[in-house]
Amino acid sequence: MIGKKIRISRIMRDNKMLCIPMDHGISSGPIKGLDEIHQTINKIDAGGVTAILIQKGIIKTLSKPPNAGLIMHLSASTELGPSPNRKIMIGSVDEAIRLGADAVSVHINIGCKDEAEMLQTLGMVSDECDLWGMPLIAMMYPRGENIKNPQNPETVAHVARIGAEAGADIVKTVYTGTSDSFKEVVKGSPVPIVIAGGPKVNTDRGILEMAEGAMRAKASGVTFGRNVFQHKDPQGISTALRLVVLEGKTVDEAIKVVSNTE
Repeated sequence: MIGKKIRISRIMRDNKMLCIPMDHGISSGPIKGLDEIHQTINKIDAGGVTAILIQKGIIKTLSKPPNAGLIMHLSASTELGPSPNRKIMIGSVDEAIRLGADAVSVHINIGCKDEAEMLQTLGMVSDECDLWGMPLIAMMYPRGENIKNPQNPETVAHVARIGAEAGADIVKTVYTGTSDSFKEVVKGSPVPIVIAGGPKVNTDRGILEMAEGAMRAKASGVTFGRNVFQHKDPQGISTALRLVVLEGKTVDEAIKVVSNTE
């Protein structure tokens, strides 16, 4: 598994991850922050994040490799289709290797009618990743017809554990809202857990406090999308998150580097 260890060292620092997912162009189109995605990537990369997560088509258009590790997302759906929660494969592990990615990711929605198909996909991708020594990040979301409260700690812990049991090296899941409740999610997973950013947060302090709470719960990092790439200062908020997540600084210390903060 030396290949996985080498590649994981490219997307994490001291076993901590600060990843910015920017794979939303398929699901939502050229939304704010992704309309000029190469400029946004450059700003975020300059902020010192450990990884950037994008679709294969964007990798092909990069003018230069980022300093951050590169994660290629393998699954997708669109808001325009009849089943937005059904994520299907649009890429492969060997394609990610050819494109120079350091890791791959797959999105799985637990609790929807298409859950079984996505679980099968996750298991098969995990096997391919083991074959090639490629790290796998499983985006595990409680989302669908059978989910009453997507932030319920027991539900989130179950969903995260599914990702670990199916063979993921790192599991991304939703934050339960408090550090104490999220500790149980982390405790229940034998692999590192990182949190999703969720909907747009109204304040810089709110973004940083969520990251700080996750790290206090012993999470291995954060993967924040809209709260970073749609921020008025993507480089500044990336730097502030780096200070909190990777360097253990307080919110009050980190927030000073963000331009025009509240």
